[in-house]
Amino acid sequence: MPGRIAVEYEQPLAAGGACSTRQAWAHVPPEPAPAERAALRQQIRRLLRQNDAVMVAHYYVHPDLQDLAEETGGLVGDSLEMARFGRDHAARTLVVSGVRFMGETAKILSPGKTILMPDLDAHCSLDLGCPPAAFSAFCDAHPERTVVVYANTSAAVKARADWLVTSSCALEIVAALAAAGQKILWAPDRHLGAYIQRETGADMLLWNGACIVHDEFKAFELQALKQQHPQAKVLVHPESPADVQALADAIGSTSAILKAARQMAAKEFIVATDSGMLHQLRAQNPGKIFHEAPTAGDSATCKSCAHCPWMAMNGLADLARVLATGANAISVDPALLPRARQPIDRMLAFTAALRNGQAAAGLVPHLGAA
Repeated sequence: MPGRIAVEYEQPLAAGGACSTRQAWAHVPPEPAPAERAALRQQIRRLLRQNDAVMVAHYYVHPDLQDLAEETGGLVGDSLEMARFGRDHAARTLVVSGVRFMGETAKILSPGKTILMPDLDAHCSLDLGCPPAAFSAFCDAHPERTVVVYANTSAAVKARADWLVTSSCALEIVAALAAAGQKILWAPDRHLGAYIQRETGADMLLWNGACIVHDEFKAFELQALKQQHPQAKVLVHPESPADVQALADAIGSTSAILKAARQMAAKEFIVATDSGMLHQLRAQNPGKIFHEAPTAGDSATCKSCAHCPWMAMNGLADLARVLATGANAISVDPALLPRARQPIDRMLAFTAALRNGQAAAGLVPHLGAA
């Protein structure tokens, strides 16, 4: 189909597993003309009201969707913020602009709600690179370990976990587990896992996965860009390789990157995460300059290609279509729901308690094997 591109992604090498699909595809919808964009925005506003629906949009999707979510009483956020908002909002229908695991997480938390997505083929390389059967075998080989999985995983993988984390709460949760004497089995992102391991000293066994966007940031090119902008501070997502993290002035989740950009006195930044973040960074910091961190050398066709092809599949026309027709409703196997919800609920309870000032040491139960 027009606009379709092939996407290669990391294969898991741990436990002898291999992804059952070696390539995925993505198609980016065409940019609507100004008149069409305005008409679609009006149509979506009307359909949201008619369907008792609310939007949540990830920081990495098209600015049109981020702006529309905010303008209509929805949310733009990271996956943890999206999970909280979807669970707590009274709307009967939740429209998730992001990738498929985000829609599945919303359905797990709100099984009675209708969860719609602009495109059900919007996947994630971390999810695709952690097939449930291979991951389950990996867990079975290490029954003494507490299973901690990143949000970027399927419902079936979540159902095999003891804890779910996002990049905004992973450090605190793993530190608390380690303090309770637990050994960790971590999946799927190896860079984020290694970062947490370094920061917490936890005993962690890592699945070998990576995000196709963050894995491509190059330290030697980032160093060259820093020399061109010596006053710039470097903000890095922990899904990036360790040598890129080593050049950072701040490392953290999308929410942490936004906070750092607001609070740092610097007027110029280099940002090593998906370029979709630049919309919110620039909107929240109009007097500051943001550069995309480089993903490739001089011979490449683009200097920074840091945008998830699956996030780019979310578009206004498909959003309007699913609201009008009810198409692209997310479903999760009912048999998985209770087990998949447990690690999510643990994460949400942990983060809520931290926000309320409760000590992390008291938030972790002594879990048995999954």
